[in-house]
Amino acid sequence: MLCTYNRAARLADALTALVHQTDAPPYEVVVVDNNSTDDTRAVIGALVSGGLVRYASEPVQGLSHARNRGVATARADILAFTDDDVRVDPTWVRSIARAFAEHPDVDMVGGRVDPEWEAEPPAWLPQAGYAPLALVDYGAEAFRIAPAEPRCLIGANVAIRRQALERLHGFSARVQRVGDGIGSTEDHEFQMRLLEAGAAALYDPRVAVRAAVPRERLSKRYHRAWHKGHGRFYALMRDPLFEQSRAGTVLGVPAHVYRSAVGEAWAWASNVLRGRRSLAFAHELKLRFLTAFAVERISQRT
Repeated sequence: MLCTYNRAARLADALTALVHQTDAPPYEVVVVDNNSTDDTRAVIGALVSGGLVRYASEPVQGLSHARNRGVATARADILAFTDDDVRVDPTWVRSIARAFAEHPDVDMVGGRVDPEWEAEPPAWLPQAGYAPLALVDYGAEAFRIAPAEPRCLIGANVAIRRQALERLHGFSARVQRVGDGIGSTEDHEFQMRLLEAGAAALYDPRVAVRAAVPRERLSKRYHRAWHKGHGRFYALMRDPLFEQSRAGTVLGVPAHVYRSAVGEAWAWASNVLRGRRSLAFAHELKLRFLTAFAVERISQRT
């Protein structure tokens, strides 16, 4: 399943990769158009005639709305999700089917999201972190994801049993990306609810895709905006592990958030004075996340 919004220029490559799968069991490709105003419909129409690709429209803006429309449209018992700027590996469908067959008790499987760089990655990126680029690489070995130590599987490369999606009422619109928004947590929030319900999730590196990393996502401006957005969505999501605080809450904010923010501010200032720009930027991003979290949580009380 692929949900799309105004990315016709990339959509053809994403769909071509989904259609040309090697040794795949029977499958279908459901494309959900979330109010695109570009040539999206024409790109999809060029492939629908083959019978493998099905078109669906979701008029309510938002990624979770679009995904839930796709779930209602699809006919399979296992629903695999990817994005319109992603190219799945030629064995993607086969690898997903194999992972579920090998682990019949698992309800959710995700894998690697490798980068396709459009520009040279900046020197500060390794310290700032790859989360804003939606890249995933948890190593070469498969493992189950424990609730106490969650590793987030993301919607660019994840598959979920229909029963689990229906039991948990799909993806939450409360923490979804709308339009070109960034920093949302619909993937994390669903996985959190799935694990809390006692279901199992698996990381399998054989399930792999490649995601385009456009030049604009390699700017400090983009990373600052993403961490601000992520902090706000995290406050809305209410992750039980993050919410835990021995000192309780102040104005609805876990006390450890204030403590961490002071520590990040100090680390940022110290590294600025020492000329360690990359490290200073990494601390600045954490501070932006924590500040946005606190602002959102406090605003919920007014």
